Amino acid sequence: MSLTDLDHLMMRRALDLARLGAGHARPNPMVGCVITHEGRIIGEGWHQQYGGPHAEVHAVAAVTEPHLLPQSRVYVTLEPCSHFGKTPPCADLLIAKGVAEVVVCNLDPNPLVAGRGLQKLRDAGIRVETGVLEQEGRWLNRRFFTTQERQRPHVVLKWAETADGYLAGPFFQSVAISGELARVAVHQWRTEEQAILVGTRTALHDNPHLNARAWPGPDPIRLVIDKNLCLPLSHHLFDGRQPTVVFTYRERQAKENLDYVRLSEAADLFPQILQHLHQRQVQSVLVEGGTTVLSSLLKDGLWDEARVIRSQQRLGNGIAAPRMGMIGLQEHFHLGDDEVFIFRNENLHSVTPVSSVS
Repeated sequence: MSLTDLDHLMMRRALDLARLGAGHARPNPMVGCVITHEGRIIGEGWHQQYGGPHAEVHAVAAVTEPHLLPQSRVYVTLEPCSHFGKTPPCADLLIAKGVAEVVVCNLDPNPLVAGRGLQKLRDAGIRVETGVLEQEGRWLNRRFFTTQERQRPHVVLKWAETADGYLAGPFFQSVAISGELARVAVHQWRTEEQAILVGTRTALHDNPHLNARAWPGPDPIRLVIDKNLCLPLSHHLFDGRQPTVVFTYRERQAKENLDYVRLSEAADLFPQILQHLHQRQVQSVLVEGGTTVLSSLLKDGLWDEARVIRSQQRLGNGIAAPRMGMIGLQEHFHLGDDEVFIFRNENLHSVTPVSSVS
């Protein structure tokens, strides 16, 4: 099977379809599928809802000329599953329909699949190609891949800083740093991650809601570090309006929508937090903490993305923001008068494309 520009175009279409499952498919990955016959799309679909039919099922069901399937080429963004979960194996479906060729973007790191789906297809005589637009596929499902490969959530750091490098006033006073467009963008980011984390000082001085009221979408699970339970229960974090978890060294009884997780003082803080979140099947965390929380995660390498909003205003004095430099910078753009810098932890997320045909 030789790849053409048309093959890349079809895989890009499959990736675009996969994105339609954002926020609905998790904790499953976003997956898209396109079925073609002689370069013409005859069926397509995506994983629309966790627990519902997978992308391949929707795509096959959309084919109005099923007699063409034995001569079809199927493009799917993730290796077809080979096991029974909430739905039957998609590899078995493609085999039963007698498709001729399958082109795959990413292999599935889930140990229940991990190459078994492709082997099923090959054993049935179906030609398979892998690694097509692999980096794009990994980035689309970066939360899923981080969870599977690193056994922790995907960690996104975010902060706003002044032009002279401060993120709060001299005594941790809350300061409005970024503009309205950046504020709306942050609320959009909150809908894209499962949880949002702040430290004690941020919770105490900012009294944040940590919801997504400025953008349509689900509110994240609120996470706060309060080692000694010193935060006032009158703060917005404890209003019971969305699930909230407090990480502490003390004991306190849980309430409705409010859970307390006691951590060990003898072990490092953030590995414990990330391990607990992984056990809760939380795939991603947006960290909006202060300098102490952000710097600790940066120092320990426990981060995957960093999003820095830089305003034009200056404070002259205050709490200094972490220093990122330019290493790992992926994007740079403007939102109104603010600049936005997007970084990726290249030590963790460099990808070497792999392609194989059989």
